Amino acid sequence: MAEKRSSFSGKLGFVLATAGSAVGLGNIWRFPYLAAKYGGGIFLLVYLILAVTFGFALMCAEIAIGRKSGVSAIGAYKKLDKRFSFIGLLAAIVPMIILPYYSVIGGWIIKYLGVFVTGNMANAATDGYFESFIAQPTEPIGWFMLFMGLTALVVLFGVEKGIEKVSKIMMPVLVVLTVFIAVYSMCMPGAFEGVLYYITPDFSKFSATTVLSAMGQLFYSMSLAMGIMITYGSYMKKDVNIESSVKQIELFDTGIAFFAGLMIVPAVFAFSGGDESALGKGPGLMFITLPKVFESMTGGSIVGAVFFILVLFAALTSSISLMETVVSIFMDKFGWNRKLTCILVFLFCVALGLPSSLGFGVLSDITIMNFSFLDFFDFISNSVLMPIVAFLTCIFVGYVIKPKTLTDEIESSGQFKRKKMFVVIIKYIAPVCIILILVSSILDAMGIAKI
Repeated sequence: MAEKRSSFSGKLGFVLATAGSAVGLGNIWRFPYLAAKYGGGIFLLVYLILAVTFGFALMCAEIAIGRKSGVSAIGAYKKLDKRFSFIGLLAAIVPMIILPYYSVIGGWIIKYLGVFVTGNMANAATDGYFESFIAQPTEPIGWFMLFMGLTALVVLFGVEKGIEKVSKIMMPVLVVLTVFIAVYSMCMPGAFEGVLYYITPDFSKFSATTVLSAMGQLFYSMSLAMGIMITYGSYMKKDVNIESSVKQIELFDTGIAFFAGLMIVPAVFAFSGGDESALGKGPGLMFITLPKVFESMTGGSIVGAVFFILVLFAALTSSISLMETVVSIFMDKFGWNRKLTCILVFLFCVALGLPSSLGFGVLSDITIMNFSFLDFFDFISNSVLMPIVAFLTCIFVGYVIKPKTLTDEIESSGQFKRKKMFVVIIKYIAPVCIILILVSSILDAMGIAKI
């Protein structure tokens, strides 16, 4: 017998949990890098405009699909039109791919938090420390399994008692820590130049690539096209206003991304003497450059420890949403109870995550399309599957079930002020933009056209 479907207690629980899902590593290491690369203020402006239009429309659509169908991603499309159930299958695959390798990175974060808390910051700042750590066959796996275990423990307790309760604690703390480190970073000697660089628009750097990069970041930042928003929408009570909830989620997500830039760009700028290359994306920034920056600070060990606590919270809120999406899919599909499903998903993620963990050491000689295992899974999920799912969702909403199906669902809990904009974006603007994102992402990943 299937368990009674869970739900969030109300709007606050839904907003904080969904914002927690949206706020992840993409906000903290990818957003500052892109903002710095594309002229600081001009990228921020473009991103903000796209967030309240493009991102708003896609998030509203996914949440409305979830609430209207009352089931997770794999069943939602089927319930609305059984001919298009394959979209739900594609959406379901995305978190199954992302969660294992994301948890490997989560394990690295716990390791670095431990290093800073125990006063070993100097070791973390030395050249080659990160590379030698991830090349080890056993220690990274242990941290990876700990991170997976923490994620599974929260999901095991369910939506209201697990995800919602944890999000209500983690999200306010995350906001406070982000603002604290941002203020500290801006007060560093030489940091003001970095602040100006970050917030001052450089119109000479504005291009179509700036827009495409900002759009691509929305997928990372707002947990779009990976079944999460549909799953969380299915837990949303009918009397909660979707439009105002999405506005608040966007405020959280964009605010954290902005302050992440204020944390990182001025500090790295001051440390490197204005060298933009020091803001390289991904693990290099988080685990190589920033430990060196913290070591150069007065009180750097404390600031570094606080920073990695912040990053851990951001990573956990995202991994929880990824795992909940996968768990929900299997519970809806097979009628399994939550405990059994959590155990099986945990074991699946451990099995799939091991190649990503070992891909920098004992399996480093094995590559796929010249990618390490982790980078390959990242490429397939983020650069290929997510844009495809988003495109198909727009076509599905715009031309199959028609926008009215979802606008009626949104209006059932209150006024939908941006309804006309929603329809235009879903039907005409988003499909074109998403195809451009897909093509540019693939060209970038293949090294044909660097973005």
